[in-house]
Amino acid sequence: MKNLLDVSDLSAGYGKVPVLHEIGVEVGEGEVVAVIGPNGAGKTTLLKTISGLIDPYSGEVIFEGQDVAGWDAHSVAQVGLAHVPEGGRPFLNMTVEDNLLMGAYLDRSDLDQVLGEIYELFPVLKERRSQLAKTLSGGEKQMLAIGRGLASKPRLLMLDEPSLGLAPILVDEIFEKLERLRDLGLTVLLVEQNITYALEMADRGYVLENGRLVMEGTGSELADDEHVMAHYLGFAQA
Repeated sequence: MKNLLDVSDLSAGYGKVPVLHEIGVEVGEGEVVAVIGPNGAGKTTLLKTISGLIDPYSGEVIFEGQDVAGWDAHSVAQVGLAHVPEGGRPFLNMTVEDNLLMGAYLDRSDLDQVLGEIYELFPVLKERRSQLAKTLSGGEKQMLAIGRGLASKPRLLMLDEPSLGLAPILVDEIFEKLERLRDLGLTVLLVEQNITYALEMADRGYVLENGRLVMEGTGSELADDEHVMAHYLGFAQA
């Protein structure tokens, strides 16, 4: 299995305030890789740096053989890396379908097929395709954000907290959809506070604390680790 994404020695932050310290992350083609850790650990900063929203201080972001570190977000998106930010952030005063069309702005080929596949995955978006995004529920807005990311036909989809603020039944539904995408072979880099769901879904995972990677392993290895259980899954150590 070849790596689609190979991040090495990546350091980044905001102005002169460092957040990430020499991070190394690999994502193989067809893999789901989770990044877990406490609030403020740098998980969102990692995704923003990979996707070009933040310039790194140093390090490499090799995506399909090209070092895209320091590229602007538009250029990173053009090579097939889609970033669905925390909260989804759909365009609230645009219709559902216009939001999806915005996601497809880089490549309008096979547009009907792409929309059809998104509507098949998220039937509620088809039902509401003429509604303004601001009229959607929280879960529907998150589905729309994921759909907008998929509309760009990405090689790698990065998701930042897709379950944030959702009721448990909607979290179940979102992860059911993500599992379908995984089964279809989509490569995913997932940041998620719901550690149980994230590690169940992930082939591999990384634990990020205070801007440094402290652990990595398969999803099941991390789920069974005493440190992870004690600090993130609510199980006290024996």
